[in-house]
Amino acid sequence: MATTKTKKQRIVVVGNGMVGHKFIDTVLQQKRDNPELENVELITFSEEPRLAYDRVQLTAYFEGKTAQDLALTDEDYYEENGVKYVVNEKVTHLDTDANNVTTSSGRVEPYDTLILATGSFPFVPPIPGNDQEHCHVYRTIEDLDAISESSKVSNNGVVIGGGLLGLEAANAVKNLGLETHVVEFAPRLMAVQLDEGGGALLKRKIEALGVQVHTEKATTEIVAGESSRYRMNFADGSHLETDMIVFSAGIRPQDELARQAQIEIGERGGISVNNHCQTSVENVYAVGECALWNQQIFGLVAPGYQMAKVAAEHILSHGNTEQEFTGADMSTKLKLLGVDVAALVKFTARQRARSHTLIAMTLNKCISA
Repeated sequence: MATTKTKKQRIVVVGNGMVGHKFIDTVLQQKRDNPELENVELITFSEEPRLAYDRVQLTAYFEGKTAQDLALTDEDYYEENGVKYVVNEKVTHLDTDANNVTTSSGRVEPYDTLILATGSFPFVPPIPGNDQEHCHVYRTIEDLDAISESSKVSNNGVVIGGGLLGLEAANAVKNLGLETHVVEFAPRLMAVQLDEGGGALLKRKIEALGVQVHTEKATTEIVAGESSRYRMNFADGSHLETDMIVFSAGIRPQDELARQAQIEIGERGGISVNNHCQTSVENVYAVGECALWNQQIFGLVAPGYQMAKVAAEHILSHGNTEQEFTGADMSTKLKLLGVDVAALVKFTARQRARSHTLIAMTLNKCISA
């Protein structure tokens, strides 16, 4: 008696960052627990020359950690679990009618279900001179290698951006032994997370650690310097000289594939998704920093992980699940330049005053330790 061959369910994951890998890992776990999912086939594309790594811990790369130390997976794990992978190759075209994607080399891969886990890209302000040598972004291991090389021929460095990533980048520049400055357009550091008092307190503590902070500074141009490689001219008439510049002025969702495929995009960017992380095309999902849920982009990894789990459950159960993505806790706790910072969001007036006290106590405890 002839046996019927089960048709494979082919899932293509575009992007092998932290969230893309979390989706893959979630699917693999469910496959191990449920033999009925044996027909599920996974293939993932990474634009970077390596598989997923812990981007949250990038600064540790300057503290002696290797790329292997930061790795979240490896080729052996994927091969043992039947996951096909392609690194150092960008997916450049999406055809939602033919259900396939095309890469920069012309490779075409069909899918039954598509996961867009394309993440985000660093925003570089349109400042004249921003594309010169020794001007960098802080996003990938390759970016950090370039910053490290620049540091060998530099005495000082400036980070443009005083948000979470900017202060992390400043920590990296400081650890490289350079005189370090942070330039922020807003009137305080971490303007999204902290009120005026909390921002002022954080500035004092960071300056006490040897990093100079310049707030309310709009850079108008980057030109040749006199005592250093570059001179940054500010809108208020002041200037700052530096040998190296790192841009960490925020991120933008990587939504170009969805745009050209006419998948619904938010007014300010981001791939619109529902509570199951489905886009406007039923068999295309978006998770992580590229996804726009309820007009919100989530720039932290924890909400991305939640999205990955919800999408995996919805796909593997063929929609028979009660799991949904309904938002995320965006409170933040992290270490900046050796200073522990806890930030809460959506304050009432009473909560804001209480959180300001909490931040002050945390910082003072850390500095005096």
